[in-house]
Amino acid sequence: MLKTVQVNGRSQCVWDQGTGPVLLFVHGFPLDHTMWQRQIAELREMRIVAPDLRGFGGSDSSAGKVTMQDFADDLVALLDALQIQNPVNFCGLSMGGYIAWQFWSRHAPRLARLILCDTRAAADAESAVQDRRVNAQRVLNEGMEFLSAAMSSRLFAPETHTHQPLIVSDTCAVMRRTDPRGAAAALLGMAERPDITPMLPRIRVPTLVVCGAHDAIAPPDEMRGIAAAIPAARYLEVPHAGHMAPLEQPHLVNAALRDFILTG
Repeated sequence: MLKTVQVNGRSQCVWDQGTGPVLLFVHGFPLDHTMWQRQIAELREMRIVAPDLRGFGGSDSSAGKVTMQDFADDLVALLDALQIQNPVNFCGLSMGGYIAWQFWSRHAPRLARLILCDTRAAADAESAVQDRRVNAQRVLNEGMEFLSAAMSSRLFAPETHTHQPLIVSDTCAVMRRTDPRGAAAALLGMAERPDITPMLPRIRVPTLVVCGAHDAIAPPDEMRGIAAAIPAARYLEVPHAGHMAPLEQPHLVNAALRDFILTG
C-alpha cells in the first residue's frame, strides 16, 4: 500500500505492505520505489518497505545538497514513523548501496542483514566528481531529458534492450519525471561520498552482494572484490542482467533474497 508519512518535516511517499521480516528497499538514482515492483509483487512473505527517497518520486525535495548520510538518517526517521523498531534487512541498489554504507556506519543497531545490488564502495574519481557537479547544474537548467538519455544505455544488459524494451522505456519515463531539484541535490551528495573500501572488513552483519553479469557501472570484478572484503559475505552474479539486475532478472534475485533472509 502506498502511503505518505512525515519524515524530518517533509512528506515522504513509501510503499508499505505485508507482515513478517522487514525488507527495506532503497532505490537507485534517479529512480523511485517502482524499480522494486517485481520484488513487491513476489516477496509476499515479508513486510516490504520501499520509499521514494527525498527528492524522488512522490517525496518532497529540499534545496541544495543531500548527502548519503542525510538519506540514511531519513530512512531511520521513516522506520520510526512506521513504528518499526526491530533491525531490518536493507537492500540498496547503486545509490541505494551508497546509502547502505552510511546506514551501517551510523545506525548499525537498526540493521539485521545487508543486500548490496550493483553498487560501489570506492569514492568517485575526480573526473566523475566534476561530471556530477556539472550534471547537477545542467538538470536544474535543462531538466531531466538529457540525463535520462545518457543513462538508459548504461543501465541495462544489451538483451534487456532487445527482449524487455518495456522495462527500459518505463525506467526512462521515471527518470524524466524526477524533480530536477532532487536529482541535483543527490548528484552533489554522491560527489562527496567517502571511500568505504577500508571499512569493508568491519562489516559483521550477514551480507549478500548481487551484481548483473553485464553491469557496466559497477562491474562484476569490482563487486566480487567487495564481497571478498566483507567477512562471510555471499556473492551472486546475475546472468542476462546489467546494472538493474533486480528489475531485469527478478525471479533469480527474488529467490536469492528469499533464501538469504528467510533461511539464513
